[in-house]
Amino acid sequence: MTAARTVTATRTVHVDLAGRSYDIAIGPGLIDRAGELSRPLLAAPRVTIVSDETVAPLYGARLAASFEKAGIKTASVTVPAGESSKEFASFGRLMNALLDLRPDRKTTLVALGGGVVGDLTGFAASVLLRGVDFIQVPTTLLAQVDSSVGGKTGINTRHGKNLVGTFYQPRLVLADTAVLDTLPRRELLAGYAEVAKYGLIDDPAFFTWCEKNGAAVLSGDAAARAYAIEQSCLSKARIVAADERETTDLRALLNLGHTFGHALEAETGFGRDLLHGEAVGAGMAMAFDLSARLGICPAADAQRARAHLGAVGLPIRLRSIGGDNRRVWDADRLIGHMRGDKKAEGGKLAFVLARGIGGAFVSREVDETVLHGLLADAIAA
Repeated sequence: MTAARTVTATRTVHVDLAGRSYDIAIGPGLIDRAGELSRPLLAAPRVTIVSDETVAPLYGARLAASFEKAGIKTASVTVPAGESSKEFASFGRLMNALLDLRPDRKTTLVALGGGVVGDLTGFAASVLLRGVDFIQVPTTLLAQVDSSVGGKTGINTRHGKNLVGTFYQPRLVLADTAVLDTLPRRELLAGYAEVAKYGLIDDPAFFTWCEKNGAAVLSGDAAARAYAIEQSCLSKARIVAADERETTDLRALLNLGHTFGHALEAETGFGRDLLHGEAVGAGMAMAFDLSARLGICPAADAQRARAHLGAVGLPIRLRSIGGDNRRVWDADRLIGHMRGDKKAEGGKLAFVLARGIGGAFVSREVDETVLHGLLADAIAA
């Protein structure tokens, strides 16, 4: 095996939005440079770091030291790890903890963690004192390539995932690639699903790159990881710049696999049996299978998508979620969860389907009989 290539340079992706543009910095060691890089953007030299009980002990002190070295007054709030922190009760506790610190409208929040912390902190920033600035410091691959970019914030309700939230852009995203070295492989896989997604949406050349280099990304090749993160952020930045608030179906393409994936997450209780990225991976395989079953996508392309997602280790079979034969799946229940999807309109389910690799589009005309058959076959497989 050849040694993994190292990366020392910082790459920058610009998200071009009128009056709300910002940069995504990608590279190793950015946590230790956060104060230096953030200082020119702060309305005042004071920040509050929001992290969770897993990430705070690992990187909280380093991040705080970086801010303090730059002359920035720093406070911290910690929330429980996991999706439970994205519930109303937990959000209320976070808001009270933030208000206990007596912030003002020039205070900047800093999200240090994965997608849950980023979504939660962004939503808090959007409503705290009717809006304060925030910075994203994502610490998972999934957050670095997807959830930290684009300004979607939100919390979960009993009706579904992210049904309460705002569009609220960060001032800066610092994707420190070195932190990925400590992530469990399962967390890396969950993030990799979102990387592959960008190729499946509209960039077949990038998907081909993923087929050739996905194993390197997951095994720790720093150059491959940096490239994957950069290309993912470039793809998302382009789509967000063209459709920031999802007023057309363009930004909705970023939800490839999510109608299925969110239903799977809801059925598994948003717990550790199924991580969000794992759900997206399974959902993308099912979206391509549905596209092929409807005669929209060549069967070979659907098989190619499924083969790659499975080859890297994502759980694309329903029986593999939560352990073989441990869960009883029901097609009608899954469809019921889909009815609560944000993309649904007028009672019609919405899916991101594909005409082939790189040919994603939104459809609200899926025959539910075909959908039910697909789910029944997936459950039996």
